[in-house]
Order: sequence, then structure tokens, then C-alpha cells
Amino acid sequence: MTKTIMLIHGAWLNAKSWEGFKARYEARGYTVVAPNWPFDDRDPADLRANPHPMLKTVGVKGIVDHFEAEIRKLPEPPILIGHSAGAVWTQILLDRGLGAVGVAIDPAPTTGVRLGIHSIVSAFPVLGSWGSWGRTMHMSRKFFANRFANALPRDKVDYYYDRYIVPTAGKVYWDGILSSIGKINWDNPDRAPLLLIGGGRDLIADASMTRAIYDKQKRAPSQTALKIFEDRSHFTCIEAGWEEVADFALDWAVSHARRDMSKVKRLAVVNAA
Repeated sequence: MTKTIMLIHGAWLNAKSWEGFKARYEARGYTVVAPNWPFDDRDPADLRANPHPMLKTVGVKGIVDHFEAEIRKLPEPPILIGHSAGAVWTQILLDRGLGAVGVAIDPAPTTGVRLGIHSIVSAFPVLGSWGSWGRTMHMSRKFFANRFANALPRDKVDYYYDRYIVPTAGKVYWDGILSSIGKINWDNPDRAPLLLIGGGRDLIADASMTRAIYDKQKRAPSQTALKIFEDRSHFTCIEAGWEEVADFALDWAVSHARRDMSKVKRLAVVNAA
């Protein structure tokens, strides 16, 4: 059984957002890696004040290829746990034959799945901004409070925004619409087991969309499961009660991960060729 976990963050957050999960999993004896997206590897306050000039060029292919390269450095196929866009990257990486098992938390819009109404509304500040495909975008505190972390008490909004929120590349949003890189082979016979987790109060990635992704993914012969936490928002990995989500994700992953890693390793070699 693998003892390595890779945590994959989404847009507007960097690897610091996993600090709770990382510490909790390490306390259980796991080796946990949480790579940043390219040009995201600084403190969030520094990134907001001085985003890397190359951040605006980052797209889906570059991010997913970056995580694949990081996986290949590991001594064993890891448990992959991704949030939001990172949950989409997790599905793509599993489709490439990587990972012993995957957990996709609040997955962002995924190619081939109908968008939820909240996802459309929440994407508008980026997609409705002219030139956003070539710019670094910033999240407003109002958007964070009302849509991204809408379950937070109002007196906690500034603290969490200051601690975790980073700028992101508008190109990532446009790639999600225009690029085929996110296309997934839903009935892939070699995909590792996958758990999808959604939030009933999520205004970024509707729970209905998570269910729709599940309906697609369950076409694969490997185990596929769905869990909806009805009272949780998109900020589920950080807001109060995140421990329940973290434990559910890991317990399911440990119970369903592939025990025979030889097939995973073989697939990784084939994909690298």
C-alpha cells in the first residue's frame, strides 16, 4: 500500500492552502507532497503584491504536465487528492495512468460535463473581462466572501483571504473552454479508483456538476464513488470542519487504492515513452 500522498491545489490558492491536510496526513505516517503551480511558489501576500510576470502564461497543459513530472519523481505511485481545478488535474492524471487512487474535491468545470449555473456566474468576472486570457487576474474580497468562501463567518473573511488567496492566470479559465487538454476518456479501463466529493453550498463548482462528473466517471470499470457534504462551500478544505473532509477522503483512498502497483508503474513508463 502506498504511503505517499500528493495534494493538488486549484485556482486562487497555492500549496499553503493544504497546510491543514498536510499536517494531519503526516501525523498519520504518510509522506505528503504539495507542489505549487508554476510561478506560485511564494507566500500568498507576496504573490498578491508582486505576481510573477510569467504567471499570465500558465495554462492547463503546462500545469498538468508539471504535476505529472512531479509524480514521476516519487518512489511510488501516490494517492492523488485535488481541489477545484486541482480536482480536474487529478482526473486528467488518473486518465494518464498515474496514481494509485484519486480524490477529486469540488471539481471545477470539466470538459464534456454540462456547467452548473453557479459555475457560470462565478466564472464571469474572469471570462467577462476583456483580455483576461493573457492577464494575471485577482480575486476581490467581496467575491471571496460571497461566492468562494460563503460559509465563513463574516469576521473571518479578511483573515482567510489574507492568508491564502493568490492571483491566477486567466488563461486557465479560457483553456477550460477552448483546449482539448482536459478531455477525459470516461471509460478508461486502466483508470485508478476515484472518489468525487462535492459541497451542497458550493457556489463555484455546483454539487450538481460533481454528480454529473460522477455519472461520466462511473463508466470506467474501476471503483468510482460520490460523497456530497450538503453544508459545505467551495472553501471546504480550510473552513471549519475541514478535518471531516480530510479524513473521509483519505480513509476512502486507503480502502480503495490499488494494491498491485506493477500495472500503474508499467502505465507510467508507457506514457513517458
